[in-house]
Amino acid sequence: MLTELNIKNLAIIDELNVTFTEGLNILSGETGAGKSIIIGAVSLLLGDRASSDLVRSSAESAVVEALFDVSGNEEVRKKLEEAGIDEADELLLKRVVSREGRNKIYINGSPATLGMLAPLGELLVNICGQREHQVLLDSDNHIDILDTFGGLTSLRAQFYDLYTDWQTLKKKMGELEARNNEKSQREELLKFHLDEIEKSDVKIGEDIALQGEKRILGNAQRLDAYAGRAHDALYVAEGSVLERLGGVVDDIKEIRKIDPTLKISEEDMDSVFFNLEEISFVLRDYVKGITFDPVRLEAIEDRLEYLGRLRRKYGATIEDILRRKEEITEELEGIAYLGEEIARLSDEISQRETLLLGKAGDLSEKRRKSAGDLKGMIEDEIHSMRMADTVFDARFANGIGEADVSSLNPKGMDEVEFYLSTNVGEELMPLNRIASGGELSRIVLAVKKVLAGTGAVGTVVFDEVDSGIGGAAAEVVGEKLKDVSRHHQVICITHLPQIACFGDTHFLVSKKVRGDRTNAAVNLLSEKERLDEITRMLSGVEMTKKTRQHASEMLKMSKR
Repeated sequence: MLTELNIKNLAIIDELNVTFTEGLNILSGETGAGKSIIIGAVSLLLGDRASSDLVRSSAESAVVEALFDVSGNEEVRKKLEEAGIDEADELLLKRVVSREGRNKIYINGSPATLGMLAPLGELLVNICGQREHQVLLDSDNHIDILDTFGGLTSLRAQFYDLYTDWQTLKKKMGELEARNNEKSQREELLKFHLDEIEKSDVKIGEDIALQGEKRILGNAQRLDAYAGRAHDALYVAEGSVLERLGGVVDDIKEIRKIDPTLKISEEDMDSVFFNLEEISFVLRDYVKGITFDPVRLEAIEDRLEYLGRLRRKYGATIEDILRRKEEITEELEGIAYLGEEIARLSDEISQRETLLLGKAGDLSEKRRKSAGDLKGMIEDEIHSMRMADTVFDARFANGIGEADVSSLNPKGMDEVEFYLSTNVGEELMPLNRIASGGELSRIVLAVKKVLAGTGAVGTVVFDEVDSGIGGAAAEVVGEKLKDVSRHHQVICITHLPQIACFGDTHFLVSKKVRGDRTNAAVNLLSEKERLDEITRMLSGVEMTKKTRQHASEMLKMSKR
């Protein structure tokens, strides 16, 4: 139940606070006073699109807040739990719309998204206005209304899950069959690729090793020159490093014979000499091993170019090429078992279709029973609203049990459309071809009245439910709204005193000009103020004593 609504800087509303009560809450006022803005504010909290045009002139942002009593509403608690928001008996929704177009949403003080807000809004408030008329006129929605009335939403959800799984299996089957149709061509291509990789005999690290060998072969002459010069300088040339170092070693030995305190050991000098000698031998052998082999160099370059083509075709590295080889092998194995997989999946789809048809038949049977009950209850409600000759029917496009898998859809096997005849002897016609504005308003109300005991939503908002009606019919509509308010909190915007007099609480929406700004206000009416408003609604501009007496009598009658 909506307990409190706060609006700030929205259109012509500067700041507004309304506390609603249980039962039937009436909002009345002159045309253009701002009643539709209040409904628009509630719609924002239900997830409707927000526009920066809504922000009041000179303000940076508009704020709408609503406090709901959700004690005992398990569906709301479940949604909050799924969203990771703390549960409580009260739920605070807040939406901020900035002039720059940015939106902020809060649920119980926690930042939230539009995707989190909209499912919650559906469980809290149902707005019945001109859009609801369009919903009722669209035959695609009639099956949803019937299922809600019949309490079939759980059964339909079970069917939908089966249907979704079935569609997934069919999609997989289509992919397998497409692969099977292309199997020969695909298998031939895969075998060619596998053969090419296997014949290449690539090995991890091969390209790095070849690059190193290529670098050496390409620089053979320079390496020979460098190593030869170094070997000659160390060992061969006259006055080589080792020859001169030998003299140094001999001199140090002579010094130590005379002065053994010299801190250079013969062993250290010998170690230096032998290390350099060993280096010279390594360089000598290295020079002997250097060969310039243009044939080998060409072979290396050809191999590297070949590996490059493989990388461009199968992967950026040799590791990727070998990984692709494994993937190809697995796919070839899968192709070999493709026929078996298709047969297995075909059996699974067939079993699923049997389940689907059984569930769809069960759902259709229950719908037909519910359709008869809905017909009787809707007609009772419509007849009581001064449409005594009206006949209503929920018709099925298909016959009983007339279905195969080709006729299944996410909602089952049925197509349902509401038909109506408003006068004796007239043929029943689809609802969208027969109902006038006033008739449609009463039909919408009749549907809401019938569904009142089946929905979990706490608050129902009726906007312009009085469109096209008046007089005694309006009085009956008021009675129906009163009946709905016994199951749900009802907020009703109306211009008709015959409806307004049934309210448990009555608010007056007005607008005033202060300085150079227009501002809308909502005031809770006292009994006296309420009598004044009902009188105004009856008489218009000129309020007479007789009109006031009539208004007083209407209020007394509504209470009885």
